[in-house]
Amino acid sequence: GPAEEARVSFRDGKLAYAQLGSESSNLSDILQRNKKISQHQYRVLKEKAVNMNDKELGLLLVNAGYLSQEDIIGSLQQYFAGIVQRMFTWVEGFFRFDQDVLLPDGKIPVKVDLENLIIEGTRQSREWERLQEEIPSMDMCLRFTERPDINIRNLNLSVEEWRVVSFVNPKNTIRQISRATKLNELEIRRVVYSLIQAGLVEVMRPAGSGPMISPNRVVVGSGNREEQKNLVNRLIDRILSI
Repeated sequence: GPAEEARVSFRDGKLAYAQLGSESSNLSDILQRNKKISQHQYRVLKEKAVNMNDKELGLLLVNAGYLSQEDIIGSLQQYFAGIVQRMFTWVEGFFRFDQDVLLPDGKIPVKVDLENLIIEGTRQSREWERLQEEIPSMDMCLRFTERPDINIRNLNLSVEEWRVVSFVNPKNTIRQISRATKLNELEIRRVVYSLIQAGLVEVMRPAGSGPMISPNRVVVGSGNREEQKNLVNRLIDRILSI
């Protein structure tokens, strides 16, 4: 793709494995992302099972009663399908097809039907086009709208939306917020779009004419605009009440 490279494997006409660039596809990382194991369990596995491949680790977790086989296969299916769905947002790129390449050693193959993946990918590509129209650049910033009538308690925000809200600041670009919240480009555009639709934030050009802050450095909270003070205070109260 334009900025990423994916490897996708098929077996008997079904999706069997996928990996996106240098992103870790180790079983322990996938289980931790899917919240199938705790952060403590993840650290223990990284220390104790460092020499195990995915098949050995999966067998260990099942035999020890930590997870079922269905938990492991389901997490892998969800992760691999997610990579394919992200590929549907690529508008250009090159591909190479190899007939007899086996899966990487030690990886656990899955079986995901392609029909639903294609239907979902087609829907997602249309959604991607709409999101690009609404949010044309990741280098734009967000600010709270000047609407004192917004009742924060009536807003049913997701965990991801609250995380993004905490970084709303004219000094933070959407790209920086994406990195700080560990949301990919599609996910951050979805969240920002939902916040725009809720009337909570609006998109603006980066504040000031000074140099851009580091892509990995974001400022928490809103600016000092007096007209936003009540809204920010209500946001803080709402977050504290969760």
